[in-house]
Amino acid sequence: MITQEIKNFLDLQKLGYVATVTIDGKPNISPKGTIIGWTSEVLAFADIRSPDTIKNLQSNPNVEINVIDPLLRKGYLFKGQARIIKDGSLYDEILNHYRKKGIKSPINSIVLVDVSDVSEVTSPLYDMGISEQEIKSKWKKHFESL
Repeated sequence: MITQEIKNFLDLQKLGYVATVTIDGKPNISPKGTIIGWTSEVLAFADIRSPDTIKNLQSNPNVEINVIDPLLRKGYLFKGQARIIKDGSLYDEILNHYRKKGIKSPINSIVLVDVSDVSEVTSPLYDMGISEQEIKSKWKKHFESL
């Protein structure tokens, strides 16, 4: 499900969005810069400054995660059930992974997402026959002009 290609994509992209639901049923979306493909069925992200996300997941573990390459306008949508870990050997292993990647922020917990569905996300521009290179060039120029 989470292929090596997807894991590599997640390693390159530095920002994704995690969608949860509040206890009163309202949507909540939060940016995360630590989303990784831990196994072929599990994503992980660090709780660095995520009190609302954690609170929401404690009452409703359903989650969607969206990671998109901002230049190519392609990415993935993941759906699944979250588990929060704060200690143990798996926590230590993932924490060590983040530290080796240079993340120095305090990590309160780690969220594991048992992925039930992965789908590709692409811009409607591809439906119009516009090439990946044209799309990348357009958005690269856009970001360079900022």
